[in-house]
Order: sequence, then C-alpha cells, then structure tokens
Amino acid sequence: MICAIYKSSRKLDTYLFVEKRDVFDAVPEPLMKMFGTPKLVMMVPLSKRTELAMADIEKVKSELTEKGFYLQLPPPVTNLLDEHRKSLGITD
Repeated sequence: MICAIYKSSRKLDTYLFVEKRDVFDAVPEPLMKMFGTPKLVMMVPLSKRTELAMADIEKVKSELTEKGFYLQLPPPVTNLLDEHRKSLGITD
C-alpha cells in the first residue's frame, strides 16, 4: 500500500494521508476547507515500513482502508512552566 502525505497550508504540523496522489474524494469538504491547499510532502510505501515518525502505522493503514484518509494532528503543547511547578509541588 502506497499513500500520499500532504501538509496543511493553514494548520501547522497537520498532515493528511490519502490512498492516491491528488485524490481527495474520501475527505469531507469541511475538513478540506479547514486543511487548506494540500502541499505534497512525500509518497510512502506503507507495506515496506514498520513504523512512522509521528503516527501509529497500523492506525494509518486501518483508517486509509476504512475511511480513505488519515488526519495527523500535532501533539498537544506541553506547558513546561506548569510541569516544573508540579515537580516542585507548587499549586496555585
């Protein structure tokens, strides 16, 4: 299985995986509007990989098969000051 990976022109660190290059038929229109103009990042042969950098490869394969696309969102932002305060036992 080969998939095309696109980055969002509107949302930082947001990627869309689709089964075929430049085919977005399975992607809901509201999602495409939010995503903006897709910019091709790479073509990836998923059958030859065991892992991906920021996504669970089995989930990607499953969603591509079931929905026709996979949306990768950026990880949540960690507030380092709050983490440091917790480690020191400081509460507000």
